[in-house]
Amino acid sequence: MIKHRGALGGVLTLAVAIGVAAGALPAGAATAAPTVKRTAAQPAAITHDAQLRALMHRLTTADGAPGALLRTQNRHGTRVLTGGVADINSHAPVARDSRFRIGSMTKPFVATVVLQLVGEHHVALDAPVARYLPDLFRGHDAHDRQITVRQLLQHTSGLPDYLDVLDPAEILKDPLAHHDARDLVDLALARPRTSEPGEGWRYSNTNYLIAGMLIERVTRNPYGEEISRRIIKPLHLSQTSLPGDATTIAGPHPRGYVRPGEGAPLMDLTELNPSIAGASGEMISSADDLNRFLGALVGGRLLRPAQLGAMMQTRPTGDKGREYGLGLERKELTPCGGVYWGHGGDIFGYQTAGGATTRGSQATVMANVDPGGTDAQDDDMEAAVQTALCEGRPGWRP
Repeated sequence: MIKHRGALGGVLTLAVAIGVAAGALPAGAATAAPTVKRTAAQPAAITHDAQLRALMHRLTTADGAPGALLRTQNRHGTRVLTGGVADINSHAPVARDSRFRIGSMTKPFVATVVLQLVGEHHVALDAPVARYLPDLFRGHDAHDRQITVRQLLQHTSGLPDYLDVLDPAEILKDPLAHHDARDLVDLALARPRTSEPGEGWRYSNTNYLIAGMLIERVTRNPYGEEISRRIIKPLHLSQTSLPGDATTIAGPHPRGYVRPGEGAPLMDLTELNPSIAGASGEMISSADDLNRFLGALVGGRLLRPAQLGAMMQTRPTGDKGREYGLGLERKELTPCGGVYWGHGGDIFGYQTAGGATTRGSQATVMANVDPGGTDAQDDDMEAAVQTALCEGRPGWRP
């Protein structure tokens, strides 16, 4: 997962200030499920299934999530696993076709649209952002005017994360409030830069707020309309939307929870104005739609070869086995060898992770608590994606 925890990463980093405890467990939480050991007598398919079920059990017990969902797609077919509950009051189960907020998994959608504009010669990848948004850096350091479109998408711009400036208590105090993207960007621009443009990698949601503004300036349409026209409608992603200021989630969905203090009961934050995330993380989707999108993207159906190649040119992030391209992560498949491409996403109430291989496998997992799960929640979600993507591959080991 992204260390800065996706669309609300800075808020999660600062959440200690309001007592959000990463290690707090819901009442009645069980101990971690034992890791399933593979034996020579066990067929690989059964072992994969048992390992995935053990991970889902951990997510909804020891890791602290009320509910979880995993959907996998590969040449063997589709599998959906659910665990826990969608609602801690009614104890309703998690629906197999649940929608949920996807946080920073919005970023690959935004990056795809920008790269489509590059392929159409409306945007130059290595041109300064100031060419398209001349007012953005007016009055700021000359180095800001050298930041390129590529550097925005790859998090090498040196721009600080606007979420590092916000007080999380203020966000939680009025979660339905509207936030203007330009105002959020200006918060970041008032802070010192983390590096010179192109010199270092540092995840910053500010980059993608600006990428959304770039799409709007070039196309003269809201970035959400461009994502819908170019990606959602062609791929028939009927469970995917950009809600704007809408605070509810349409269709079947689990409630989204946060834990506002150590030992405190879960707080229902399903209703949220996602303009706090904007183009860095506002979208709603489902595991089915996300798998379809990632499969189409990695499979070359959304970008021309040159632009897909640019998206997959990665930079080290400082985490072993993880590199970042243009809105897309490259990660090692440690259980079976090889790599996969994907992203993670965190926003109040929901955590999501997903990935796809060039061999045609996809997997997406969701848990309906964020922040407030354990530190192990990230690792178990990552393990679920990797285990699912390794199904049927030689060399897999639990």
